Amino acid sequence: MTYRRAAIPALAGGLLLLALVWWAGASAPALDLPGATNIIGIPGTGELKGWLTPWSYDPPASARLGNEAFGGAGSTAAIDGLDYVELHTTAQQIRYVALFVFFVVGALLLIRRLPPVKGRTTAALLAVWTWGLVAGTLAVTVSAPWMIASGGHGSFRFLPQLSNIIATGREVVLAAALVAAVATVLLARITGAEPGRGRRRGQEQEQEQEQEQDQRRGQQGQMPQQAVLVRAARLAATVGTAVIALSLFVLSYTPVAAAIQSISPRIGMVSEPGDLLRQWLLLGGWDWPGSGPLGEWFLYRAIDVVLLAVVWWSLRRLPGLLTRATVPAMAVTTVCATVLGLLVSQLLRMVINGASLGGDPLRLVAGFGVGTPAALTCGLVAGVAAALTLRIAGGRTAVADATPPA
Repeated sequence: MTYRRAAIPALAGGLLLLALVWWAGASAPALDLPGATNIIGIPGTGELKGWLTPWSYDPPASARLGNEAFGGAGSTAAIDGLDYVELHTTAQQIRYVALFVFFVVGALLLIRRLPPVKGRTTAALLAVWTWGLVAGTLAVTVSAPWMIASGGHGSFRFLPQLSNIIATGREVVLAAALVAAVATVLLARITGAEPGRGRRRGQEQEQEQEQEQDQRRGQQGQMPQQAVLVRAARLAATVGTAVIALSLFVLSYTPVAAAIQSISPRIGMVSEPGDLLRQWLLLGGWDWPGSGPLGEWFLYRAIDVVLLAVVWWSLRRLPGLLTRATVPAMAVTTVCATVLGLLVSQLLRMVINGASLGGDPLRLVAGFGVGTPAALTCGLVAGVAAALTLRIAGGRTAVADATPPA
């Protein structure tokens, strides 16, 4: 699929995602109405408001207080309050533009390298959906400095404030990205379906593969090319999964995580980076079994293993699913695979914790998507490592296979 054909579903999906998130953010002020607390309840209303507020244009409380409580119209406090409102509006504008740009760029690459045809539809849908969550995280991150400044205390513990803001807004984006991903994949199937061309291209690819097989058979007598590709893909998947395991089992170990979080050099606005580093490096948190049941500890560690299994299986299949296993394509798809494994593990935890939380659906899904910044960081590193391993291992085995036996 050409970039021009892939741009149509990517742009449409980005616009749909933008519209859904904006609609959700515009609904946040309605939760302040008395009827909302009567129907949803005070805890549920507070939870929903926390989900929607990061995408709402409603000005922060500091701006309203500066404009109303300290002197009224025409005073210095009122002017400062208007400045805060403008900063908040600017932050939201940057956030929405960044959401659209990041989603379109990622979806364009995914649809180009992972077209939803010939058994790739499910993989493309999951990749675009998880990338939508990543795009939301990046959008919140980019706009966070303006949002911090709109609170009136931007120079106070800047990095911890940045960490808190990055962790918000994922629930709305997760739901909206699923709808946008379905629309993107459906449009990609329509725009990518050209009568005759796909069939001819498939035949040409098959002919090229047959020619390569004939050449290798002539050099070696027998051709184990599929086995060679399988071995290279498995090695690349193992290397990439090892990077994820480093974050999940080493950095996320409680003493190590505490040491990372306690980093607090005194360098002005960039002091106390521990919270921010922990959020972008750690995929979870665990410790050796304490006074709790040993079986429960093993159960949660098994969930962590499921995360790694999802990542390994995804990386193992990526070389065969991608039209071309380039470094950018492997990096982005590995990020999506890591986010997918994270969501699967959190879904299992949600099922296990359902009884203890009393079946409250809002409390159950409150932690859904936590760890996306770390999945982005570790996924990029794992994807680059897997792509380089795949290229090196594939090249070495190809050279070895081409060497005639003595």
